[in-house]
Amino acid sequence: MNESARALWRIRMLHTLIWAVFAGSIVAIPVATSMGGFRAALWLSLLVWVEVAILLVNRMRCPLTGIAARYTDDRADNFDIFIPAWLARHNKTIFGALFAVGELYLLGRWALR
Repeated sequence: MNESARALWRIRMLHTLIWAVFAGSIVAIPVATSMGGFRAALWLSLLVWVEVAILLVNRMRCPLTGIAARYTDDRADNFDIFIPAWLARHNKTIFGALFAVGELYLLGRWALR
């Protein structure tokens, strides 16, 4: 494996690990909320809002995508991350909807306690 391929692999691995933290956080928000873990749900929510701010500052692209692009001409939906192409293509829609629903659930449960 040449140096560019190794660099791309490392970027893809880092991107995947970061994505897993945020995807897991989004899934965990309504779980923590349903168990009465409002503090945990709030911290997870704040973590995801930081990621949303980073995406907004970078025109809705992960900064790692631009770095990965330096090492390959491939522009498949998942060229910069180790997730299936269909998931990479619909990632923001899927997890954005889950996050919105989780946030509404958190707000509703918190207001009713």
